Amino acid sequence: MSTLPEFASRHIGPRDDDVATMLETVGYPSLAALVDAAVPPRIRTGAALDIEPAESEQAVIAELREVASQNTVVTSMIGLGYYGTQTPPVVRRNILENPAWYTAYTPYQPEISQGRLEALLNFQTVVSDLTGLPTAGASLLDEGTAVAEAMTLMRRGTKLGDDAVLLVDEHLLPQSAAVLATRAQSLDIEVVTGDLSDPEALAAGRPVFGAIVQYPGADGEIRDWSALAETVHAGGGLVTAAADLLALTVLRAPAEWGADVAVGTTQRFGVPMAFGGPHAGFMSVRAGLERTMPGRLVGVSRDASGAPAYRLALQTREQHIRREKATSNICTSQVLLAVMASMYAVWHGPDGLRRIAELVHGRARYLRDALVAGGVEVVTTNFFDTLTVRADSAAVVSAALTEGVNLWPLDPEHVLLSTDESITRADLDKVLRAFGVEAPTAPGAEGPAWDPTFSRTSDYLTHPVFNTHRSETQMLRYIKALGDKDFALDRGMIPLGSCTMKLNATTEMESITWPEFASLHPFAPHDQTVGSRQIVSELASWLAEITGYHTVSLQPNAGSQGELAGLLAIRAYHLAQGDEARRICLIPASAHGTNAASAVMAGLKVVVVKTAPGGDIDMDDLRTKIDNHREELAAIMVTYPSTHGVFEETISELCELVHEAGGQVYVDGANLNAIMGLARPGEFGGDVSHLNLHKTFCIPHGGGGPGVGPVAVREHLAPHLPNHPLDSSAGPESGVGAISAAPYGSAGILPISWAYVRLMGGAGLTRSAEVAVLNANYVAKRLGEHYPVLYAGKNGLVAHECILDLRGLTKETGVTVDDVAKRLIDYGFHAPTMSFPVAGTLMVEPTESEDLGELDRFIDAMIAIRREMDDEGAREMLRGAPHTALELAGEWEHSYDRMAAAFPGGAAGKYWPPVKRIDGAFGDRNLVCSCPPPEAFED
Repeated sequence: MSTLPEFASRHIGPRDDDVATMLETVGYPSLAALVDAAVPPRIRTGAALDIEPAESEQAVIAELREVASQNTVVTSMIGLGYYGTQTPPVVRRNILENPAWYTAYTPYQPEISQGRLEALLNFQTVVSDLTGLPTAGASLLDEGTAVAEAMTLMRRGTKLGDDAVLLVDEHLLPQSAAVLATRAQSLDIEVVTGDLSDPEALAAGRPVFGAIVQYPGADGEIRDWSALAETVHAGGGLVTAAADLLALTVLRAPAEWGADVAVGTTQRFGVPMAFGGPHAGFMSVRAGLERTMPGRLVGVSRDASGAPAYRLALQTREQHIRREKATSNICTSQVLLAVMASMYAVWHGPDGLRRIAELVHGRARYLRDALVAGGVEVVTTNFFDTLTVRADSAAVVSAALTEGVNLWPLDPEHVLLSTDESITRADLDKVLRAFGVEAPTAPGAEGPAWDPTFSRTSDYLTHPVFNTHRSETQMLRYIKALGDKDFALDRGMIPLGSCTMKLNATTEMESITWPEFASLHPFAPHDQTVGSRQIVSELASWLAEITGYHTVSLQPNAGSQGELAGLLAIRAYHLAQGDEARRICLIPASAHGTNAASAVMAGLKVVVVKTAPGGDIDMDDLRTKIDNHREELAAIMVTYPSTHGVFEETISELCELVHEAGGQVYVDGANLNAIMGLARPGEFGGDVSHLNLHKTFCIPHGGGGPGVGPVAVREHLAPHLPNHPLDSSAGPESGVGAISAAPYGSAGILPISWAYVRLMGGAGLTRSAEVAVLNANYVAKRLGEHYPVLYAGKNGLVAHECILDLRGLTKETGVTVDDVAKRLIDYGFHAPTMSFPVAGTLMVEPTESEDLGELDRFIDAMIAIRREMDDEGAREMLRGAPHTALELAGEWEHSYDRMAAAFPGGAAGKYWPPVKRIDGAFGDRNLVCSCPPPEAFED
């Protein structure tokens, strides 16, 4: 690896000698020969990636420092859903900067995820308590997305006809209104925006399936929505409150005035603004709506011993099972940010949160009183933290900026300003000077400046977890105790197929907490965000080079949103060509479940293409489907390499057939890690792809988010990429609208992928793909003697992952994929992907970052488990897995040896799961989605 950049040897696990050993095992003399045999020559790119690597990790940090210095951090009082906040240092250091938390995966294996599941249950309890609604989800992507998801939830939750409309508060946050409009247009939902004081007049006689209000409004006004709720409910509709969670510590809970759904963001609960994200959105619902919620939901169940345990609940709602009938296309949530927000609540407790809210409100009241005393008109009457002030906005905003404060010019005659916990008295006096008002010398009035009927009287966060950890010692130990329960990449390999659990290098992570990146408001003036915009521009250009596409948008903040953006671009392109009828989207039966769900959300109709016996797309069925829908064909969505882990030889022919029929080709970039530098989707026939920066480009999975899902397109689709109403440079004027709440989505974590590409350069990225293919074929070759490898491509080779077929073994022995997955925990491994894309199988993706020793350890564990499957006496041991330390120390009731059960891989570095196998069905039948009482954990 001497010709590669220095960092490549840190990122790529196998040494040169290891590579030679693995190549000998798979039967090829070199990496080049292996790749030539695996990747179809017709799709191979003819040119090396033109991306220069940095000299060293230190050089990248220095370069990032220079880029960061081009940003200007001033005091932000813009508000509009993004606020200054104080991240507790104990949370920043021990969660945000801790690989035990940020390298974990979505908790599909709950026995080894109890720590973050508990933290997420805390998050759900915070949201449920503050909104007053009994069931809250484990986070959504941002507030704008949550508002849009509430629209579709209300549409599903009512029995009104297709002519029913959605009423929207004219004071909804502008970015939320933009995301809502994008979603509504593709779903043919009519949105009526205006003054909701007379909803019947606004609806003009049509039925109303839902109403969405901002509470408090974007203008700062607190409004009584109880009459609206009564009217909408009387007509069979539902009401959603887009609420400020901090305000709800002192204002009436939405449930108390009639809201059925509450949504919003938890950003101001200790999560930096980060130029727009990532932040954890939230949703909570009244009883009866929980089974229609989008996204993840953590519930309380029990393990095999009857002890309480946590798991993801009601997963039958999700895309992998329901596909085009799923409640949403959301797959990734914002787990790491939800955990941070939950810990902010644990750290401060209910009294501390109320004190912060009162402090924030007191600062706003100080400004209001001083402005009014100085003869300035404050339009807002009842407010929490935001004021609308009548003034020459250009002059005032300019004067405030001179003082080092950003305000928002609402229109030429009004200024919007918001306070938060980071604002000081000195900041307030700067604002007063900008308005030409003298700062008062006497202390301001105390108490709430709103009508007493708006005040909250109900309790919240009464559970002990929010009333215990007040010293940093207690808090540190609580966080550590939860982290110790979980299995993440800091412990060992996570060979999840289709997930690309590769190294998240420390150098790549280092800059995201720098204030120059973390403290920027997404709507700050452009000249204050030059550095972050450079990161966006350079990363987009590198991704275009890697994929062979013309233009890349980084706005989508998850792969699912990238899918939606790409499909909306296709739909808009056809409409621009006058092809209104083109609504059919062909999707292979093996596709990721989000593909079908995204197609429906984009207003398309899904037609499934069969799988051929060898695992490839059935080309005969494809031709038939194209012929049947030739005049209606909008697109095909195909993953490459395929979801079956194969380089399909027919991909070029597939693209040609679809193009000849007038359709567009969507190449899902979930598996791009196998082809970087080897093939470019934009060259071999793709018109659009989404990428996963949280897979291929090293943003950590965070236990289930954050993610970034850029959408890359050929030139003819570029006019239809996402844009944003508050940032004209975020996309084309002719674009499809906003996909995410912030102009550049989760911009705060883009430096991670920027650093990865800069460190690796074109040669390093290419070598990553080659070693990813080698590692997968090494695993397939060695395990193929013990488990059938379900699919392979030309020359019997797989791509970057392989599927182990356990169906025959299950029939012979009764041992299931669940048994094998749980037994792997005893051996010290996270299981591969279970029963996707084929039921009864395990899909293994080792990535390029795992070294030969770890690969062999995993292979040896799988071989040992295979022997246990053949031993009738050992099968009970597989069914009893995983085994806990408490079980081992207690009375042993099993017929098999306790040492063989608990230490099959030896005692060194032993990982102990905190619970036994969890009963998922019990948790779904007895749904509990908030903190259980401590008594539930007593013996």
